[in-house]
This record gives sequence, C-alpha cells and structure tokens, in this order.
Amino acid sequence: MKSFSESYKNAGVDVTAGYKAVELMKEHVKRTATAGVLSGIGGFGGLFEPDLTGIKKPVFVSGTDGVGTKLKIAFLMDKHDTVGIDCVAMCVNDIVCCGAKPQFFLDYIAVGKNYPERVAEIVSGIADGCVQAGCALVGGETAEMPGFYPVDEYDVAGFSVGVVDKDKILKPDSQKAGDVLIAIKSSGVHSNGFSLVRKVFAVNEQTLARHYSEIGCTLGDCLLTPTKIYVKPVLELLEQVNVKAISHITGGGFYENIPRSLPEGISAKIERKSVQVLPIFDLIAQTGKIPERDMFNTFNMGVGMIVSVDKNDADKAVEVLNKANAESYILGELTESDEGVIIC
Repeated sequence: MKSFSESYKNAGVDVTAGYKAVELMKEHVKRTATAGVLSGIGGFGGLFEPDLTGIKKPVFVSGTDGVGTKLKIAFLMDKHDTVGIDCVAMCVNDIVCCGAKPQFFLDYIAVGKNYPERVAEIVSGIADGCVQAGCALVGGETAEMPGFYPVDEYDVAGFSVGVVDKDKILKPDSQKAGDVLIAIKSSGVHSNGFSLVRKVFAVNEQTLARHYSEIGCTLGDCLLTPTKIYVKPVLELLEQVNVKAISHITGGGFYENIPRSLPEGISAKIERKSVQVLPIFDLIAQTGKIPERDMFNTFNMGVGMIVSVDKNDADKAVEVLNKANAESYILGELTESDEGVIIC
C-alpha cells in the first residue's frame, strides 16, 4: 500500500509532495554521479566508495554550512536555482583549504510547505555546485515543518566529505616572513554578511529591482550571484606549486579568516591599494556609510580565497590559477608580527 496519511496532511505535512519532489530531483542528482557512487537517492544512507589509488595514508576532511540570510533575497525574487550552489561552495571551499578533494555531498532542506517544483529548483543548484566541485550528491533530506517556517520560506544546509593523503595536508606552520599572499577573486558577496546587506539597502522587492550603473545590473541579480567554487583550480595549483596555506574568506572577512591559517608570530601585510575591490562592496560601503575597517571585517571585498606560497613560487602560482579560470593576483606578504592582519 502506498504511503499516505490524511491526518498528517490535515496537520500541514503532505508526504505525497515529498515523493513528487524526490522524483523531480532525480535527474539533477544523476548529473553529479561519480565513479564512487554505489547507491541512488531514497535509501537510509548514501553509499560511496572512494578511489584511494596513490593515497598512502587517507585522511577524511569534513565540512558543513548553510546559505544564511542570503535566502531572504531568493524568497523576494522568487529565484531558487542558484542558492544551492552557495550551499555546496561554503562546504567544499573549506575542505579544499586543507588540500583535500571533496568526494560527496549531502543536503538538508527544511520548508514551511513542500512545493515539489521549488525543492527541485533548489536541488538543481546543489547539483550544479557538486558538478563544479567534482563531487557526488549522494543523498539528503527534505523536511516539511509547518508552523516552524512560513509557508513560502525554507532553509538550506549541507555537509561534504573530502579526502587527502596525510603527507599532503597543508602545513601553515611552514610559513615564514617574506612568503607571498595571492588573492583569488570572488564572484561577489558570496554567502556572508547578508544581514548587514539587507539592512543597508532596506531590502524589499522594489529595492532589489533597482538597476545600479556601478554594478551593471539590478541589486537583486548582483546579490544572488552564486559563490565561486574554487575546488578544481586549487587542486590544479596543489599539483604544480608548493602551497603552504589557504584561507577561505567568508564571514568575518580578512580580519577573522586570514589568521586562521597563520602560525604564531607571523602576520599578513596587505597594501590597501592592492586589493581589487568589487563595485558591489563600494556600493554597500557608500550606501550604508560603513567604515572601511568594518567592511574588511565582514565581507570578502572581492577576494574569495588567499593562498600563501614561497616568493619564488608566486608568479607560477598566479599563472596556474589564471589558466584554471580562477583570476588571481599578488595581494601582499607575510611579516614577523603578532597583529594578525595589517592593511596599510
């Protein structure tokens, strides 16, 4: 007998909508399949057999994150096919900072009401992100929670696992004064700082529809630009250059994230004029009258990742990244200091 409960439906949970959502998302999940996938969606667990060829001492690296209040922009614009990319990016970009290759991903989508077509849209973005990262979407969960979320809202979170050879885990303690910091450009605001963004622009349907010449599009389109996924370019870089450390510039901006990859007694020295700030950040700062220190302590400012290499490897690193479609440039250097981050 097919599962159905009239009583549960009357309480706000339609299990048949869940079944339809699964059917609609299957085509998207299929696009992410890699050689390690041993099961389809619908089971109690996603089975994955990692290829450990050439890895002497495998170490698994995990990461989890969500999209945050950027989702409020998606709700207002009724556009749901890109936030899944953000969810994947926030997880896999963290994993690759250890030198690990993401293997698989799982999502969690909580909704006030299950609209199957909307859930499938969200999963289509998650699948896009997985393809960009080269990892498989092996499962997930869609939870219908009436009374907890408004009927037109939802939350998205994800979890990913990667693998790295123990001998190839990045060693930030090997950094020294004189090492060079390389910036990899971001695609925009990514998925951090949106509580401040929404306050600055008093975000609603009208403000999101406004076109700004500074950014060349509407505010809404700019803000919904998906987070760039750096996995493939960074893995290519790791094959060709001795990378010492990587910082993923997320919430907390420069001042919080760069020190996470620095050894004691070493600071990052960055000349303000060397930072290629994207126009959206100038617009945020000007509109909200936000001090520059706060901007660098909240947003990525146009720099999605920062890579540390020996000065003799800097030019090659920039060349490799640019060829791999990760536009990069020399941002600064390391210096002996306990200040953490010095922007001068």
